[in-house]
Amino acid sequence: MPLWGEVLVGLAVLVGLVGVVVQVLPGALLVGGAVLVWGLLERGAVGWTVAALAVLLTAAGQLVKYLLAGRYLKRGGVPTAAMVWGGLLGIVGFFVIPVVGVFIGFPLGVYLAERVRLEQHDGAWRSTVLSLKATGLTIVIELLAALLVTVAWIAGLLLTRG
Repeated sequence: MPLWGEVLVGLAVLVGLVGVVVQVLPGALLVGGAVLVWGLLERGAVGWTVAALAVLLTAAGQLVKYLLAGRYLKRGGVPTAAMVWGGLLGIVGFFVIPVVGVFIGFPLGVYLAERVRLEQHDGAWRSTVLSLKATGLTIVIELLAALLVTVAWIAGLLLTRG
C-alpha cells in the first residue's frame, strides 16, 4: 500500500479512537474497518493476519461490552425498558441540542422511565447512575478493543515496512 493510503488508514484509526471516547461515531467499527481494509489491500501473511485480528478483536469488543453492561444493569435492577427510553431521549436530544443533547437526553430518559416505574426519586436516581456507569464500562471496553486493533495494525506496518 502506498504511503498516502497508510496515512488515510491512520487518520481513520485516529478518528475512530476519538469516536470511541466521544461516542458520536461508531469508533471501534471505524478503527476495525480501516485496519481490515489495510490488511486486505496489503495482502500477504501479515496483511491477512492483521485483517483477521481486526475483525476478531472488534467483534469481541462489541460482544463483551454488551454482555458485561447488560449483566451490570441486570444486577443493579435496571430494566431494559429504562435503557430503551434513555436511548430514545438521547437520540431526540442529539437533534434538539446537536452533539451534546445525547448526553442530556440519555440520563434524562432513564431517570424519567424509572421515576414513573418506581414512583420515587431515590430509586430512579440510583438506576440513572448505574446506567451511566454501565455506559462508561462499555466505552472502556470498546476503547481497549480499538487500541488492540491499532497495536496490531502498527505491528503489521512495522513488519511490512521493516
